[in-house]
Amino acid sequence: MSGILRSGQVAAAAGVHVQTLRYYERRGLLPAPARSNGGHRLYGEDTVTALRVIKAAQRLGFTPAEVADLLAAGRHRHGRPVAGPGDRTAAKLAEVEAKIADLTTIRTTLTAAVEAGCDDLATCASHPHCPLPFAALDVAGDR
Repeated sequence: MSGILRSGQVAAAAGVHVQTLRYYERRGLLPAPARSNGGHRLYGEDTVTALRVIKAAQRLGFTPAEVADLLAAGRHRHGRPVAGPGDRTAAKLAEVEAKIADLTTIRTTLTAAVEAGCDDLATCASHPHCPLPFAALDVAGDR
């Protein structure tokens, strides 16, 4: 790469569509690019790296707003990074761990329901040994 890239070149190098590049610009994940005399968007090679970071963060479960926060926190001010990326990553890890725990409970319950032969939810719900959490539901809380 030569240092100054057009939209198609950046998109191809980062493995995204040009529309994705523009979407990230609108969302503030990428700064507005410089323009050529003909109006073409011009990017530095660092945009390819930023796109790869954005895509990796999204694959790790960060929302676009969270990615924007991570990018802002990682930018340097007065020669020093802004504090926060580690805290944000730790918070995301805690969120993922909680989801894993919830999904593990769901898997265990569904496995028990399959093994118990719960084919009819109405019949299963009235059976005292039904593994599904019908009894745990707070019907009074639905008022």
